[in-house]
Amino acid sequence: MILAIDIGNSNIVIGCINGHDIEHLYRIETDASRTEDEYAAGIKQILGLDGVGADIFDGAIISSVVPPLTGCMQTAVKKITGLDALVVGAGMKTGLNIRIDDPAQLGSDLVATAVAAATHYELPAIIFDMGTATTIGLVDKGANFMGGAIFPGVAPSMNALVSGTSQLPKVSIEAPARCISANTIDCMKSGAIFGTASMMDGMIDRIEEELGAKTRVIATGGLAARVLPYCKHKIIHDADLLLRGLAALYEKNVKPRAERARATATRL
Repeated sequence: MILAIDIGNSNIVIGCINGHDIEHLYRIETDASRTEDEYAAGIKQILGLDGVGADIFDGAIISSVVPPLTGCMQTAVKKITGLDALVVGAGMKTGLNIRIDDPAQLGSDLVATAVAAATHYELPAIIFDMGTATTIGLVDKGANFMGGAIFPGVAPSMNALVSGTSQLPKVSIEAPARCISANTIDCMKSGAIFGTASMMDGMIDRIEEELGAKTRVIATGGLAARVLPYCKHKIIHDADLLLRGLAALYEKNVKPRAERARATATRL
């Protein structure tokens, strides 16, 4: 069993992965003010809700887009399990060729979702990750990560709209009955849902035109399920894409190391 942790800007996702199966999944709020002891206690408690003991884990891996919390979480995992967690970063074996200007700038979340797409889906693939930011990544047929785009997520965009205006209220992010809406609240919902869906459709068209090929399109992240029904392109919803990528990265980096160690021991 692998303990996989994805530290995002808004939430931390914790998965207990057995082979290719995510047996337990939890979400807690990201809070940079919490200490490693607080995170260790909180994670141990949440695992205990399903009777998951610390001794069940053979390894751990962390993806983080919040650098101040990376070391904190490594220490928390060590306190809980006694294991040294692998951290997604430069120098890690991914099976991808990173074709961007500075590969070291590629976020660990983009690495993990790209690896998952290359592992579980036919390439080329476009990957949407819809969280605090909405990111787009492209992996071509040769498993080259070609780059993508980043823009504000749906929820932060709506929050900015409300805080920057005097008369617009805070609304829930859900689709109204019609695109052409007749009141302020439904107009805002239309922009959030139908506008985002149209943006996704438009970006798919532009990327496929630049690539010169049709692609598989995959979406993950907290708001994907609310927007995808209104997209005109066929988009696969894989809510666990990032965690599945972490599992694949763990296998690519830890198992070969263990196999080399066993081979060396046998020769000796």
